[in-house]
Amino acid sequence: MERFFLLVISSLCVSRVTADSLSPPVNVTIKAVKANSAVVTWDIPEGDPVIGFAITQQKKDVRMLRFIQEVNTTTRSCALWDLEEETDYIVHVQSISMSGTSPLSEPLRFRTPKEAETQASKSKDEVMMEEVGQSTQLRAGELIIIVVVLIMWAGVIALFCRQYDIIKDNEPNNNKDKAKNSSECSTPEHPTGGLLRSKIPKNNNNRMPSVNIIEV
Repeated sequence: MERFFLLVISSLCVSRVTADSLSPPVNVTIKAVKANSAVVTWDIPEGDPVIGFAITQQKKDVRMLRFIQEVNTTTRSCALWDLEEETDYIVHVQSISMSGTSPLSEPLRFRTPKEAETQASKSKDEVMMEEVGQSTQLRAGELIIIVVVLIMWAGVIALFCRQYDIIKDNEPNNNKDKAKNSSECSTPEHPTGGLLRSKIPKNNNNRMPSVNIIEV
């Protein structure tokens, strides 16, 4: 019985030493502070066998505490909810290992803003996002219009080049047809064309031509 009691005491002592050797979290910061919520982040010293965390949340000048604990996780952040606007808070973070918890971190103090300020900042962000989205849409529309215009111009130029080639190919055939027609219509007396009239002397009063006979 005495041996068992001593074994239990020794185990508690070892566990206590191991837990005390665990370092508290460092670089504890607060982010995304809103009227009713915030996010706490921290870092763990290298080499600590951490399996979870514990957070204590307290209003300034109020003894009531909120205790948040989570194990079997490697996360380094935690969301705080149900906060009151325009209220000061104090937060501590502890690391949890298999043998216990670490000492408390340095206290982190922050103050929640008004709900109206949160909505105003949110509205500004939304307006900026909408302006960025609209400018992106305008740029995309302008690019589409430019591409369509370039395609139309390319089609017009291609059609003009094709018609020009067809006209150019037909010019030699037209010249040959013109030369052939002019050669068919031309005569020795009228090279440029026309009818050749035979020269037959006209006789007045239907007289027969006179014939002179010469004797040798």
